[in-house]
Amino acid sequence: MRFIDELRDRVGDGAVDRSGDGTDAGGKGGDDGCRCATAFESRSDRGSVSGSATLHVDAGACSGGDLAAHPACRATVIGALADRDAAFVRVRSGGVDRIYEEESLALLLAAGRFVDAVAIHDPDLAARARRAPVSIAREALGRAGPVARLVAECGLAACAEEVDARGEPGAALAASVAPAVSLGRTRPTPPPDSTLRAKRDLDTGGRALVYDRPDRLPRYQLVPAERAFSAAALSVLTDAAATLAAGRVSHGPRGPARAVRRVAADTPTGEPLPIAALGASLRRHTRGVGVLDELFADERVTDAFLSAPATERPVRVVVDGEPMTSNVRLSPADVDALTSRLRAESGRGFSRASPAADASLDGVRVAAVTDPATDGQGFAFRRRADDPWTLPRLVAVGSLSPWAAGLLSVAVERGAAILIAGPRGAGKTSMLAALCFELAAETRSVVIEDTPELPVAALREAERDVQPLRAEAGTDAAFSPTDAVRTALRLGEGALVVGEVRGPEAQALYEAMRVGAAADAVLGTIHGTGGAAVRERVVSDLGVPASSFATTDLVVTLGPDRALASIEEVRGPTREDLAALAERDGETAISTGVIDRGQSRALAALARPGERYGDVRDALRTRGATIRTLADAGRTGTSGVDAAGDR
Repeated sequence: MRFIDELRDRVGDGAVDRSGDGTDAGGKGGDDGCRCATAFESRSDRGSVSGSATLHVDAGACSGGDLAAHPACRATVIGALADRDAAFVRVRSGGVDRIYEEESLALLLAAGRFVDAVAIHDPDLAARARRAPVSIAREALGRAGPVARLVAECGLAACAEEVDARGEPGAALAASVAPAVSLGRTRPTPPPDSTLRAKRDLDTGGRALVYDRPDRLPRYQLVPAERAFSAAALSVLTDAAATLAAGRVSHGPRGPARAVRRVAADTPTGEPLPIAALGASLRRHTRGVGVLDELFADERVTDAFLSAPATERPVRVVVDGEPMTSNVRLSPADVDALTSRLRAESGRGFSRASPAADASLDGVRVAAVTDPATDGQGFAFRRRADDPWTLPRLVAVGSLSPWAAGLLSVAVERGAAILIAGPRGAGKTSMLAALCFELAAETRSVVIEDTPELPVAALREAERDVQPLRAEAGTDAAFSPTDAVRTALRLGEGALVVGEVRGPEAQALYEAMRVGAAADAVLGTIHGTGGAAVRERVVSDLGVPASSFATTDLVVTLGPDRALASIEEVRGPTREDLAALAERDGETAISTGVIDRGQSRALAALARPGERYGDVRDALRTRGATIRTLADAGRTGTSGVDAAGDR
């Protein structure tokens, strides 16, 4: 499997001599007993953004490794950086990686340049600068001649001044830390001049803290579960990753847990090990999105973004709708691992020839772009809810009024054609999932998506007959959305659910609706901010005749706050043929009175044989009252849905 190949590469990605393969051999330490081994590795041949080198430091044979705490190891690293610069410095020791970047990297690089430049003038000063660069910078500034000039030119003086200004000498060489097998790492120190706002324990065993900062975005500070692991536990984790990479256990979803149990059984540690936590950790970092899985373990986090070039900035998150920076970063190796998993899971290329991709990795939706669409690689991550959304749940959280829920429930059950519109992040897919549960239990449905997001498994558990079809976007797609729509119509009568209407498939979809080929409900999502905008997009952008668009029954629009903004019925082909049945008033949309006055054409069309308009109106009121009862009682899961009407 591809993820095993990628894991094998990561587990074996140490400070070794790969001369002739983009890596310059380094050397052994030796400063006062330091046994760190150093090597530079160029990543230009591995799809990195910058193509610059990483200085790998193997501190496995050394008693140190933490550059802030061990002067001898610090001297070894600065000595290596006297020869050449690096984009990152990674020190591996005891199953832990420490990544030095930003201010810490700037200090190390400046010290290396200074050591190289000043050695010809004062070898003793150069030797001392390797161990104590900040104090030596202060000393050099007080001298006359070339030494003072060099300490300024190399940038070491500016770094020392920054350390003095912050008043936190211990933070001068703060590192981002992570287990050696980790995808992603976190900086442990909170931001300067910050105030703790909130903290929360996560089910993973980690912790999330939020810090407020004057005139800046808040900082979301993640403390991963691995931070609490002992040295013995980290060693087991590293060996279990190697066992998994070598194929000594099966490669399935349970492989990480099996690898941990196998290594733990063969490794006496003299202490109890958190076997379940170690297995969960290894799964996150080998099958999921690593540290970002812990971000999404906090239910307040809905989105995370890593703009291109991905290695040059921290992850940004959205927490309860509020944007924040975070202490989470990805290294070039992490980006390589993530893109490898993205290709494997999506089954599609992700390269200059195909610069966009998306997939679902262990419950997190990942969308990515790369050259030439952007500079390097960028990612967007979105939570996939464990519990599917239902209409009672949407009512319970205030996104929908019981009356509107009753209207939508009856409309779906009786075969309406409904488009769910709204901006990105408005909850269109959540609403679509909720409406899928409103289909009658005996109705067969075909679900068309490019990236699986709808709760097909939960629908089947609720005894719905669901046939998923996975379409591919792009001109070279083997099975396009248009192919999927046409195939769905040949798979028998039933409801048709389209994850997103956005391309040529719209013409096939509306042609099927116009001639009545779709026997039951037709449901889909589309970008738009109301009925008029949706009509313009369908007719002008997607090339659907206005007369065909008129076969749409309802356009349901959600606002940026994920609450219902409006429900409009389509009465004809023009913009003037849109009539609002519900409009926003305060926190959510309420009835406009059109239905109560007997003026809704869409409601009249829902009448069954022998029913009158008033019967349908009574049915939606009864349905809405039942949904309210379920929401008030907390019965918002899928098991309570069929209690909401005459299924």
